[in-house]
Amino acid sequence: MGLSTHVLDTMHGTPAPGMRVSLYATDGGSARLIKQFVLNQDGRSPDGLLVDHDSLTKGTYRLVFEVADYFQARGVVLPEPNFLDLVSLDFGVAKPDQHYHVPLLVSPWSYSTYRGS
Repeated sequence: MGLSTHVLDTMHGTPAPGMRVSLYATDGGSARLIKQFVLNQDGRSPDGLLVDHDSLTKGTYRLVFEVADYFQARGVVLPEPNFLDLVSLDFGVAKPDQHYHVPLLVSPWSYSTYRGS
């Protein structure tokens, strides 16, 4: 249970190690930083859950993925300005007793997400 994420680099067909990610709790127009981290070799948070079961509360959240920096570090030549720089995903947690997994599939030109298990 709790909140987790996973990033897959669809350009290279691999996880996205080294990508920086920030997690915020949001309320209307304001956002409070909860955690910042760098993805491990599996494209996941090195600490496992971003928010554990006991700490996850009903509300709205934002994950911000630093995709342009990640792809530039991989040697991908990106146009200036980048098509995608930061990917920001706003989502809601309605039932905090359930597990919320928010994966990101990303390339320099596209991304998709869904509620995983």
